[in-house]
Amino acid sequence: MTVARQYVTEARRIVVKVGSSSLTTAAGGLDADRVDALVDVLAKVRSGGEKEVVLVSSGAIAAGLAPLGLARRPKDLARQQAAASVGQGLLVARYTASFARYGVRVGQVLLTGDDTSRRAHYRNAYRTLDQLLAMGAVPIVNENDTVATDEIRFGDNDRLAALVAHLVRADLLVLLSDVDGLYDGDPSRPGTSRIAEVHGPEDLAGVEIGSAGKAGVGTGGMVTKVEAARIAAAAGVPVVLTSASRAADALAGRDTGTYFRRTGRRSADRLLWLAHASTPQGSLTLDDGAVRAVVQGKKSLLPAGIAAVDGEFSAGDPVELRDGEGRAVARGLVNFDSKEIPLLLGRSTRDLAKELGPAYEREVVHRDDLVVLHP
Repeated sequence: MTVARQYVTEARRIVVKVGSSSLTTAAGGLDADRVDALVDVLAKVRSGGEKEVVLVSSGAIAAGLAPLGLARRPKDLARQQAAASVGQGLLVARYTASFARYGVRVGQVLLTGDDTSRRAHYRNAYRTLDQLLAMGAVPIVNENDTVATDEIRFGDNDRLAALVAHLVRADLLVLLSDVDGLYDGDPSRPGTSRIAEVHGPEDLAGVEIGSAGKAGVGTGGMVTKVEAARIAAAAGVPVVLTSASRAADALAGRDTGTYFRRTGRRSADRLLWLAHASTPQGSLTLDDGAVRAVVQGKKSLLPAGIAAVDGEFSAGDPVELRDGEGRAVARGLVNFDSKEIPLLLGRSTRDLAKELGPAYEREVVHRDDLVVLHP
């Protein structure tokens, strides 16, 4: 066993993500045998009491197709949400029954990226997941597809899994799909080979990465899985990417799939969610001095540094901070409504407080609610 794979066997808290194609039939509907096979592996991993498992499971929309008489995944948002509403109950019921064979309880946790970039929601999500694990339950995490908008189109919960791994301070992320690893080309073509280990982005230069699978029930593909692996690795969480049929081998540290080494340090910072999971509701254009203060000086954004405002948003919403050329340099949670900000442009907080009251003597975006995108 390589040193890298040894990290897999030593991992105590593990996040496992499984895709729709690994749980359902092409026509829609859950495949009970596939669900049971996955649960068999996960139950064995945690049977000694030394390991904890969080399961991020796609499949809600796919599971709702057949019961609603839909031949394939619909393209319109309303029917996707309807399918998710029906399918989510079926998905959790199936997991509940399957884990019950081992006397294991499950708990449903539905998340949206936008909610979890906010301080209170982030803390609540962590406490809920941590408490479920402490009580011996397996959290079943999914994106809240019934109310999500942009998120529902992102790509099969891969990014959500990376962010959950960061949220719960996991030791390992395992991404399971219908492909047994990352290849240096199309796996169906002769001469391609599996990439056993990725040390960093430079190892993937020139690698042809495919899109969604043939089943048509999921929206993700290898592109979203590699991006999720990059996010997790940069946050200090190593990743194994392999097929659901090889989950047992992957979790045992055997040479299967593709192992992504950590490329960054672990942090307990919700700003990773703000950077990768929030949907900006508008933008603020900064002058050159404000760009330097925010990007290089890690300072809060003050009204004096704002040149323009675009979009409609409310206090607490995520917004992009752009330089004079329109490039998004940062993202943050804004403290004022979009209708208020034009009154503040270019003015000092002291002057604003004198004219409008003490509530205006504050930052437009506080540095604790701000993440730099392009240093």
